[in-house]
Amino acid sequence: MRRLSVALIAAVGSIGLTQIASAAEPLHNWTGPGVGITGGYGWGHSNQTDSGVPCAFFATCGPIILLDGSYSVDGGIIGGALGYDWQKGPWVFGIAGDYSWADISGSSDTCGASSLVPHSCGAKLESLGTLRGRIGYAMAATGNWLPYVTGGLAVGDLKAWDAFFASSGSDFRAGWTVGAGVEAGLTQRWTFKFEYLYVDLGVGQVFDVVPGVPESVSFTANIIRAGVNYRFH
Repeated sequence: MRRLSVALIAAVGSIGLTQIASAAEPLHNWTGPGVGITGGYGWGHSNQTDSGVPCAFFATCGPIILLDGSYSVDGGIIGGALGYDWQKGPWVFGIAGDYSWADISGSSDTCGASSLVPHSCGAKLESLGTLRGRIGYAMAATGNWLPYVTGGLAVGDLKAWDAFFASSGSDFRAGWTVGAGVEAGLTQRWTFKFEYLYVDLGVGQVFDVVPGVPESVSFTANIIRAGVNYRFH
């Protein structure tokens, strides 16, 4: 009887441990490639500056006309993303790339106000791409929460215009970006992320107000976006 009791206790214990082991979630694996979609909202600022339109462009000579402008920009963004991560203990190191359609724009009706010839001017970011490194730290019981910091290259297709001479142009330019986010493993393959990026596309010529007078445009933006990724393990 004693031997039977011991055997029963051992069998019950074995079943219990098996059930506990099968019920426990495996540790989340962040190593491997992934693809996804992202979408969100951006807001920021743009300045337009020039050296002034010479009086030779007018019937009578007068003061140089400055067509400078300054305004806020905002709008939506949506696109695709891909990347690869390597996990070492709780630390995750990765490279991420994305390219998005954008409609982040703004304008002012008082460009050139310092020259007493106010008029409208504006700019629009039509696409945005980034190539970034990232470092994260896996957290929670199964390591499926990954807060991270990120930064790297940003590129964008910027269009701008000025109504005084009906001038406009576009410039595909490179800049930089830095930010942070968090990615959560819903399953071993599906993840959800939320991130913030600060993007600076610098200052550069986009068009000539008149021949020989370049209009330089700066563009900075704050981007918040969410995304869903599918990971290949």
